[in-house]
Amino acid sequence: MLGKSQFDDMFEKLTRRVAGHTSRRGFIGRVGAVVAGAAIVPLLPVDRRGRVSRANAAESAGDPRGKWVPQDHDVQACDYWRHCSIDGNICDCAGGTLTSCPPGTRLASSSWVASCYNPTDKQSYLISYRDCCGQNVSGRCACLNTEGELPVYRPEFGNDIIWCFGADDDAMTYHCTISPIVGKAS
Repeated sequence: MLGKSQFDDMFEKLTRRVAGHTSRRGFIGRVGAVVAGAAIVPLLPVDRRGRVSRANAAESAGDPRGKWVPQDHDVQACDYWRHCSIDGNICDCAGGTLTSCPPGTRLASSSWVASCYNPTDKQSYLISYRDCCGQNVSGRCACLNTEGELPVYRPEFGNDIIWCFGADDDAMTYHCTISPIVGKAS
C-alpha cells in the first residue's frame, strides 16, 4: 500500500463504518422516502406573492392591471374587479351572489386563486374562484378573463379546469362561478 495518503485512510475508515452500520434495505428505504417526498412537493401550498408584486408594480406604473381596466359598480359585468381571472359564468347572473351558489347547485370542494386589484381602495385582494355544480351551464354573464393564467400543466394558475370533479355524478355538471374575497394580498 504505497502512496496511501491520510485522506485515503480516513475515507476508507468512513466508508467501512457506514457499510458496517447500514443495510442495503435500509439504504433503499431511505432513497424511496426521498423520492416519495420529492413527489409530494407539487402538492404543497403555492406562494402567489409574485403575482401581487407584479400587480403592485403595474399599479405604480400608472396602469393597475395592464390592458384590463377593472370597475367596481356593475357586479354582473366581466370587467368587475373581482372577475379578473374568472373563466365561466358569473353566479350573480344565475340566481346566486358573488359569495353563494344559486339554489339547486352545490359548491365545488376545490378552487383556484387569483390576486385582483380593487380600483376603489387601490388594494389587491386574493379571490378564491369556486364553481357551483349540479345544473346545466347558466349561459348568462359568460366571461373569459385570463389575468395571471398559466397553462393547464400548472393547475394552481389555470382557470380552464372545471372544478366540479370528485362530486356525485349529478353534481359534476358546471353551472357558474362565485368569487369570494379570501383576504388582502400583501
